[in-house]
Amino acid sequence: MESKIHIKWHDELDSTNDELLRHIHDYDNLSVIAAVNQTAGRGQRGNRWLSEPGDNLTFSLLVKPEGFPVREFMAFTFLATLVIRDFLQEEGVPAIIKWPNDIYVGTKKICGMLVENTLEEDRIAASVIGIGLNLNQTAFPGELVNPTSLKRLTGKTYDPHEVLEQICARFEERLPLLENGRTTLYHAYGKELFQAGLPCRYRDLASGEEFTGTIKGVTREGRLQIERDGEIRSYAFKEVGYIL
Repeated sequence: MESKIHIKWHDELDSTNDELLRHIHDYDNLSVIAAVNQTAGRGQRGNRWLSEPGDNLTFSLLVKPEGFPVREFMAFTFLATLVIRDFLQEEGVPAIIKWPNDIYVGTKKICGMLVENTLEEDRIAASVIGIGLNLNQTAFPGELVNPTSLKRLTGKTYDPHEVLEQICARFEERLPLLENGRTTLYHAYGKELFQAGLPCRYRDLASGEEFTGTIKGVTREGRLQIERDGEIRSYAFKEVGYIL
């Protein structure tokens, strides 16, 4: 069966997310833009995404759902993190999801994501899922404190084009869950969280206070639930940080 996902490669772009957002009405649903080199890749919190040209996989997937409620916006993150985790697990790499949208192996980051949605009234008109996966890079800038790559972990060299085809196939398998399986995505994501069920150190980013807590899961809106001092508290993005 022919794939519904259409991949377009560029030798160089500022950002694959920005390319889709600039021309969002020109691209069809399930279009993928990939770049050998990103000159202005973006991550969460306004961070730059640093990647050696040609060594890694940087791409964005455009999803144009119908009648998708804004309150369920985290379903796109749930989907994407599970897809990448599944791919890495099948490569023999014990990956796990670090809330909200990074993929870790042990305490090292192998993949980051930036999901950006466009809205029409009370629904999501389009979601741009940007993913940077470290494939073959083995030396990283000093400003990246905990990176790793597939090559570091397995000793193998990977073809970014082939890896993207494999990942897109996994996206296609899980995409129907956006329409009628969002509860499945939510529960699967919660079970795969980094440090879940373990007493660990965190920082309240509002007060600067450090505390010991235990991750219990997430809400459907993606708020991280941490038990501390016998009480479960919910944290939004940028309200709590890991101490690794």
